[in-house]
Amino acid sequence: MTALLSRQAACIYWMGRYIERAENLARILDVNETYSRDSRGGQNWRSIVELYNDNNRFDKVYDDYGDENVLRFYVLENRNPSSLVSAVQSARENARTLRPLISTEMWVHMNVFSNWIRGTREEDLREGRLSRLCMQVRQECQAHTGITEGTFYRDESWYFYQLGRMIERADQTTRLLDVKYHMLLPSLHDVGSALDVSQWNALLRSAAGYHAFRRVHPTGFAVPNVVAFLLFNDAFPRSVHASISQFESQLTELRQKFQLKGGANALDELDELRAVLNNSSVDVIMSRGLHEFLDWTQQRIISVGNKLSADFFS
Repeated sequence: MTALLSRQAACIYWMGRYIERAENLARILDVNETYSRDSRGGQNWRSIVELYNDNNRFDKVYDDYGDENVLRFYVLENRNPSSLVSAVQSARENARTLRPLISTEMWVHMNVFSNWIRGTREEDLREGRLSRLCMQVRQECQAHTGITEGTFYRDESWYFYQLGRMIERADQTTRLLDVKYHMLLPSLHDVGSALDVSQWNALLRSAAGYHAFRRVHPTGFAVPNVVAFLLFNDAFPRSVHASISQFESQLTELRQKFQLKGGANALDELDELRAVLNNSSVDVIMSRGLHEFLDWTQQRIISVGNKLSADFFS
């Protein structure tokens, strides 16, 4: 590392991850609220806890997996580091540490966002109001991203911010896809039903991908096409392939532009992941188990993050 301290690089990287995490968690809660309207509602809310592997932490705080408890756990709970309130507060704390490096506009918006979400109350989680809350979180995260794009100085710190965003986005897109396909897999007679199609439709909209998907597939609606779109489509910025390609490109540019030696191990890990994505077909993946493929992909993404951390943040 040259001008940027390792501690500062870690704070910037995690600030980007926390904001991206908050936006995507809001998407997952919103789409799950749509799914929970069917007869499997209770199981659907438990699936969110299982999706994030938070069962042990959840069980220490709550007795059952009802919608009120799960929503409180993932929106308001300070004891859950993955909740929306915790993610935004963590991003704000990192921004405070980085105050000399980030723009005034970034700092001001972060404080406005943090103060607003701390004012969220339990009545905001009730049916009919949750979607508005999730939409507001997404808009605040997107406003932060826009302000950062327009005001953040393009030195090493900007690259670490982008790396944090892209690796979190790739991870969260796999989780969003997994919510529908594995945790909420309907019985066989529901596959292809109006309910099944409406849930896939809701998932695409939650990923902000419905209209982009329709540009690729103007007519018809096939589940493999949705899965392939979210996994492989290079032109859709929230797909797994597009996110890791952006990560790889920015890490390579960071190393070359600032003559950094670290990051080679993370790039090697990315090569393997990208090769699998380039050479896999959605039909083969689905026949072998989409959940297993998504789980494998998440493990590779975690490994990339760990290797980046070992090289730059230790």
